[in-house]
Parts: sequence; structure tokens; C-alpha cells
Amino acid sequence: MFNALVVNKNDEGKTSAAVEQIALDDLPAGDVVVAVEYSTVNYKDGLCIGPGGGLVRNYPHVPGIDFAGTVESSDDPRYKAGDKVVLTGWRVGEAHWGGYSQKARVKADWLVPLPEGLDARRAMAVGTAGFTAMLSVMALEDHGIKDGPVLVTGAAGGVGSVATAILAHLGHQVAAVTGRPETADYLTSLGATQIVAREELNETVKRPLEGETWGGCVDAVGGDMLARVLGQMQYGASVAAVGLAGGAGLPATVIPFLLRGVNLLGIDSVMQPYENRLRAWERIAKDLPMDKLEAMVQPAVLSDLPALGRDILKGQVKGRVVVDVNA
Repeated sequence: MFNALVVNKNDEGKTSAAVEQIALDDLPAGDVVVAVEYSTVNYKDGLCIGPGGGLVRNYPHVPGIDFAGTVESSDDPRYKAGDKVVLTGWRVGEAHWGGYSQKARVKADWLVPLPEGLDARRAMAVGTAGFTAMLSVMALEDHGIKDGPVLVTGAAGGVGSVATAILAHLGHQVAAVTGRPETADYLTSLGATQIVAREELNETVKRPLEGETWGGCVDAVGGDMLARVLGQMQYGASVAAVGLAGGAGLPATVIPFLLRGVNLLGIDSVMQPYENRLRAWERIAKDLPMDKLEAMVQPAVLSDLPALGRDILKGQVKGRVVVDVNA
């Protein structure tokens, strides 16, 4: 028997989450059993710990959309006992039981070997949010980052924090957007050279184009803010869209695309091919300064997760929450 955070739903449709003891036979089918060491807390996790947000179809359920740990047993020749692995995406923690458990059984195709330089804790300090941030930076690089500051919206969140640190480490000026003035020192410590108040970009304007300000953008907000940012991009610059904290709608015109050649790049971390995953994790090990990573970390244990799930849905979590599932 081992511990897991289990979400149950009663006959009235109300969910509740608590740490319970489960057995190996309770785990869903898979090729590889992993002794989980660390997981994280992401926006999707907040949804799955609570009412589910339409992501969870079957109960009881174990959330946790990512984890890192050590292979305990494997029916797939690619992995053997003792291998260090990391998992993000593939709807683990949503449709398939996830990382809020001391053991997980998953498909071998979903795993990636931990790159040299990262242990399980550091891998989850990066986690899904940091992996998504690296994919965003890579996409901007592939399309050419222009001179001038790179904008990061939702900069104090998980994706934004890692994107800020990576971009600054790569030598870019970073303009960090936040609605929480108290996070300014934190963002500056990650390498941001400019703090932009959320209110400056949340205000909608009628003009489809404004001054050419940003050489690139990692946008974790969407909605009105993304529409406004598109009109402020430099000619030929790109926006990597990774989130919708500000809404799924996009009240924009096609003018920035037609007159300035702006690129809107959709970033999906869930179904990324294996080769891209390897490339991103290798870049993380090389281009994310580990001292900056430590500054983002908020430690947690399984029993903290119900409260943290509520907090992240309210935008009250800063940086990266790293969950020690064995503490």
C-alpha cells in the first residue's frame, strides 16, 4: 500500500480530495511502474483536484499532470529498473491517473529519460509549466526573435517565471507583465529588465495597430491582452500563445498579420512528439539557470494539494510548486 491524493465524487455530484492508501492493483494499465518522487501544481491540476472542469470523466481519480521519479519495473525494453524519468502531458492526471501518488503506472511512450544535469526535484521545479515555457522560447527562436524587449505576460506564474529566466539567460531584455505589484522584485531577480502593470495592457483600444514595441512575446493570458499585444509587435515578430487565464476569446483583427507579418504560434505541450520533448528537456538543462529555478520553488506535500488547487485557480500561486509525494 502507498499514499495518493484521491478525488471522489458523491451521488450529488460533489467532489472531495484527500490523501488515501491505495494498492498497485488499483493503478490503471500501463507498461512501466514509476516510483514517483516529485510532482507539481498547475492550473489543470487545480481543476482536477476540484470539480474537474470537464477534464475528469471517471472517479475515483488521482490528479497530477506531471511527475519525475525512478522506474520500478518495466515491460518495455526502453526502460529498466533504476532509470530516472520525467513525464508531462498525454492527458495524464486528467484522463489517466497521474503524479499525486507514490507510484504511477503509465505507457512507456509517455516517458522521457531525465537529461544529465537534472534530478527529479529539479525536473519538477521545471515541470509542465517550464517545459511549456521552453517550447515557447524554441518556437520564438525558430521564427526569429527581433531586437528589443521580449514581452512575457502572466510573468509571475509557472510558465511566465521560467520563460523570464530562460530569455534573460539567453541575453534578451525581458518585459514582465504582472497584475501583482508585490512580485516585481521576484521578477527582477529572474532577470526581467522591465515590469509592466497588467492594467496597461488589459485596456482595449480601437486602433488595430500601435507602436512597434516588442521583439517577441510569450503569452500565458490570452483574451483581451493577447489582442492588444498583437497590435504592438514589431514587424515580423512572433507571439507564442500558451494560456487563457484572461479568457479563450480573441477580440482582434487580422491587421497585425497582414500589415506587419506578425506570427501567432500555438504552443501545445500535451501531445508533443518524443523528439521535441527530448530537445526541450536538453535545452532546459543547458539554458535554465538553476539558481533562478530555486528562487521559483514553493515546496509542498500531498496533504497541501486541496488548498493549493483552490489557490492556483484564484491566481494566488507564485512560481513553481514542487510536491514531495513521499514527505
